[in-house]
Amino acid sequence: MTVDVGGGGKAAAFFDLDKTLMEGSSAFQFARAAYRNGMMSRRQLARDVWANVKFRLEGSTDEATAELRDRIFESIAGQRVVDLERLVPDVLAGVLPRLYTQMLQVAWEHQDAGRSVFIVTAASQEMAEMLAHVLHFDGGIGSRSEVRDGVYTGRPSGPFTYREGKAEAIREVAHERGIDLAASYAYSDSESDLPMMRTVGHPVAVNPDAALERVAREEGWQIMRFDKLGRRLRIAAVAGGLALVGGGGGYAAARMRPRRRLTLRR
Repeated sequence: MTVDVGGGGKAAAFFDLDKTLMEGSSAFQFARAAYRNGMMSRRQLARDVWANVKFRLEGSTDEATAELRDRIFESIAGQRVVDLERLVPDVLAGVLPRLYTQMLQVAWEHQDAGRSVFIVTAASQEMAEMLAHVLHFDGGIGSRSEVRDGVYTGRPSGPFTYREGKAEAIREVAHERGIDLAASYAYSDSESDLPMMRTVGHPVAVNPDAALERVAREEGWQIMRFDKLGRRLRIAAVAGGLALVGGGGGYAAARMRPRRRLTLRR
């Protein structure tokens, strides 16, 4: 597989997080950390585990994402910002081992070619910025929550960065930073990110779901496919979720790495 990241210029590369930069769901990793730190009940955790399993098996849907959005804002209502910030080490412990090294290489080669690199996710703005900092990306774009006196109100403060919301957020960042979207790149696995991908001149489908792959082939977009987990991932997702719920929070999940290396060119 060869990925052409082209030359430099005032452009950027935008990367979806879940199932594009990382295996699985970052929201689940946040929920797991919240449970371990006494900020979420076992019942709430079980609900998020099942949502994560469905996400892995079926991909995202509008209905599932709306439910996730409501759960996120509901779960943080009344929480101090500082307490959620203190979850960062535990969240990172779940996210970092699941990052796709192939995608990190692509992102860093964009930087070497002179482009800014952003994570764009329906997860919180804090999560997006935290990961961007750790990965030495140039920024994170996520869903913002209203804060008053250092406490989350449970209400949004801006668009929910999903479907058209991601495209809107990207356009805002491009306007603020003078980014040429026609010269920019976007990477995602899901049909739900078609608005984001059509906002840039160079969309790339990464391990795409069936709907996105169909569009990518029809429109001649580049397709990267390196995830060979297949049935093993489905079994691991179900087994991991059952083990977590049944074992009182003990996390059990298969950590499987794709073996194929990508050869990149500028």
